[in-house]
Amino acid sequence: MTTVLICDDLRAVREGLRRSVESLPGVARVDVVASGEEVLARWPHERHDLVLMDVQMPGLGGVETARRLVHQHPEANIVMLTLASDRDAAAAAIAGGARGFLHKDVSREELSATVANVLTVSALAPELPFHALRPVDETAPVLTEREQQVLSGMAAGKSNSQIGRDLYLSEDTIKTHARRLFRKLEVSDRAQAVAAGFRYGFVN
Repeated sequence: MTTVLICDDLRAVREGLRRSVESLPGVARVDVVASGEEVLARWPHERHDLVLMDVQMPGLGGVETARRLVHQHPEANIVMLTLASDRDAAAAAIAGGARGFLHKDVSREELSATVANVLTVSALAPELPFHALRPVDETAPVLTEREQQVLSGMAAGKSNSQIGRDLYLSEDTIKTHARRLFRKLEVSDRAQAVAAGFRYGFVN
C-alpha cells in the first residue's frame, strides 16, 4: 500500500490534495507538511513512497528541497506541484532529480495515473524520471539535433547564454534555434516549449 507526503505552504491546497489522494485506490496513508524543511526532517524517518511538493514556497523552496532530498536519498520519488508560471522551475527540479510535475488543478484521473506511473517506473528503473519512459508521440514534430539540444537546455533551466556556452554557439544563434523550435512545437515561450517537450517525450 502506498504512502504519500504532500508539501505545500497553503493549507487549502494541502487539504484539497490530501482528500484527492486519499480517495485513490491503493493509497494507505497521506501526510501533509507546510515547508521544505519539514520534508527533509520527516522523509528519512517515514520514507513515503511518493512526495508531492509545491515548487514555490517561502524559506526552502521546492526546487532546492527536491535537490537536497534526492542527493541524500536517491530512492525518493518526488513530483512537483506547479502553476502555469512555474514550468521552468519544475524543469530545474526534474534536472535535480524530481520525477515529474503536475499542475495544482490536476484531475483525479491524471493524479491517479501519475501516482501509479511514478511508482511503477521507480520499481522498474529507479534511475529514470517517469517522463523518460513515455514513448515519443507519433504526432510530434521532427526536431533537428540542435533544436533537441536547445530544448534539453531549456528543460534544465539554463539561459540562452548558458546553452550557447555548452554548445559553443553564440547567444543569437541559440535564439534562432529557439524561434524555430517554438514554431515547430506551436508554442510562444520557453515554459510552453518545455511542457511540450515532456508531453512529446523529447525531454527526459
